[in-house]
Amino acid sequence: MSDCIFCSIVDGEIPSYTVYEDDTVVAFLDANPLARGHTLVIPKHHHERVNDLPADLAADLFAAVHELTDRIEAAVDAEATTIAVNNGELAGQEVPHVHVHVVPRFEGDGGRPIHALIEERPDVGDDELEDLAAAVGSA
Repeated sequence: MSDCIFCSIVDGEIPSYTVYEDDTVVAFLDANPLARGHTLVIPKHHHERVNDLPADLAADLFAAVHELTDRIEAAVDAEATTIAVNNGELAGQEVPHVHVHVVPRFEGDGGRPIHALIEERPDVGDDELEDLAAAVGSA
């Protein structure tokens, strides 16, 4: 896609600090990092959302995330990582090209867990959970 910044990185039109590359996936340091070592892992071919990815490419993408997590933590001496995907504009996705954030975490870094994303949580009872599980299972 000609107007996608990540596609331009894949095509070599925009420089990046690449930390990993194979036939289907590339990973590079985030230009606006949340922490030292913050890495973006993307498929080389343009797909806007996770649910747009073919299953084999999704497997390749998350295999790369799996391989890189230990390497990133070791490189910056991080105790943990937050691994996240903003899937769609409403979820905070700023670049409409699938990307997985691998963010090193350090004691006292001020970061919060994923459960801190939503302040007002729904009150969901067992009956609704059962209905939701059935709806997702049959969708």
